[in-house]
Amino acid sequence: MVITMYEVNIYEQVAKNIKKYRQEAGLTQAELAEAIGVSHEFVRRIESKKGKKTFSFQTIWNISKVLNVSLDKLAEINLDEFKELK
Repeated sequence: MVITMYEVNIYEQVAKNIKKYRQEAGLTQAELAEAIGVSHEFVRRIESKKGKKTFSFQTIWNISKVLNVSLDKLAEINLDEFKELK
């Protein structure tokens, strides 16, 4: 069995998944923010490619409930998007 290492930033991957599932649910950033009790700016920063990503597990749990998506879907990693470490 070969174990391969990848350079993965889990915060960036979760942020990408939040945006994907939010859009699939037809919600704006402002609507998601209101539903989970945070500011629109906070959700914007989470989804921004340049923004600093700091969010709690509680926040991810709340987002998963609003979007009706399991936590494993929000944390899903597409290894094709990451470079392999040698």
